[in-house]
Amino acid sequence: MRRLLALALPLVVSGCLFDEEPEIVRLSGETMGTTYHITAIGEDLDEAALSAAVEETLAQVNAKMSNWDPNSEVSVFSASASTDPMPVSKEFASVIEAANQVHDQSGGVFDVTLGPLIELWGFGPREPEDPVPSDTEIAAALEQVGQARLLTLDAQGGTLAKAQPGVGINLSAIAKGYGIDAVAQALREANIENYMVEIGGDLVARGQNDKGEAWRIGIEKPEAGSQTVQFIVPLDNRGMATSGDYKNFFEQDGVRYSHIIDPTTGRPITHRTTSVTVLAENAMMADAWATAMLALGQERGLKLADQLGLAVFFISRDVTGGEDAYITVQSSAFKDALGSN
Repeated sequence: MRRLLALALPLVVSGCLFDEEPEIVRLSGETMGTTYHITAIGEDLDEAALSAAVEETLAQVNAKMSNWDPNSEVSVFSASASTDPMPVSKEFASVIEAANQVHDQSGGVFDVTLGPLIELWGFGPREPEDPVPSDTEIAAALEQVGQARLLTLDAQGGTLAKAQPGVGINLSAIAKGYGIDAVAQALREANIENYMVEIGGDLVARGQNDKGEAWRIGIEKPEAGSQTVQFIVPLDNRGMATSGDYKNFFEQDGVRYSHIIDPTTGRPITHRTTSVTVLAENAMMADAWATAMLALGQERGLKLADQLGLAVFFISRDVTGGEDAYITVQSSAFKDALGSN
């Protein structure tokens, strides 16, 4: 069973009052195997119309990108045994194109064909007595992983082909972000300029909150069961996503195995970076890069972030400071992003 690669983190919002009381619409529900929360602020808002627009937008996204819907575009492609180019929608092609960009720039650690390794390592259902995969099993799974090798996208022609019949696509590390951006676009089309759209802990925010300031989003301290804020980010007209390894893992024979798997090795990450937050021009790229940066870890990820101008905030375990001690590091672009808010 496939599950999210990136864990959702709670949000904290605060600020100062408007001169006049704004009109606020808050919408919430379920989508993509998780929940959504939307806050829209403006004048003469029609809550029923906004709710209908949001639900219709999310239905369209799920019909194309949902790995939970066997009839979705991505599920039908994954289930097909054909290696011929298959027609795909422009929306689906744009997500694969973005995934290819992050895959290439991250050295392959972001990979939408990762499914066989996720299943092999037991994320989801896993019993404590299940053995750790053998080298032979990992090697066999890796034959079905590698989007640069296994997927061929013709974005202009609107087709996608797989190199092997069993190749599948899991969009759980990028589709949430795409859905957030699609809902934000629907709000803008309704002439709403102040909003926050959150799905499963990833989000995009624009304008001001109901208290007249930039949206202030809290990054959670990376402790299971904790809702303590580690750092607060003022956010305007950006996407933001956090990926962590501390809520989904298993231990066997004294070894901790994270649910974040490096597609280049076929094995869970072993570095000390436990949470990564990314700010980007949209939620889709923030979503994808948060997963990629957590797979890379602080040492490699920070170097790449500074090379590419990515705004990234790393939280790593400090082994010299005790069980609950952490080290935080910001990329240059992350520091600049805070200064521009």
